[in-house]
Amino acid sequence: MNEHEVNGANPPVGEEIHMPPPSILPLINAAGLALAIVSLTLSWYLVALGLFVFLWTTVRWVADVRHDIAALPLDHSSH
Repeated sequence: MNEHEVNGANPPVGEEIHMPPPSILPLINAAGLALAIVSLTLSWYLVALGLFVFLWTTVRWVADVRHDIAALPLDHSSH
């Protein structure tokens, strides 16, 4: 038995796992792409709308990820 089991304390924490916040952007992104692809047989206006939604959500999604990564600590010893 080691010291942590005897005292009932948890062992020291290793590296923390970073999880991004929940986002609806991936779902809207996929819907925009699906609309653009399906609309190829229907109307060029819907294709343009789907591509606009796809590109807009892609830019927002990448910006959110870059902002999230920038908020992380640079070194691994700050936990």
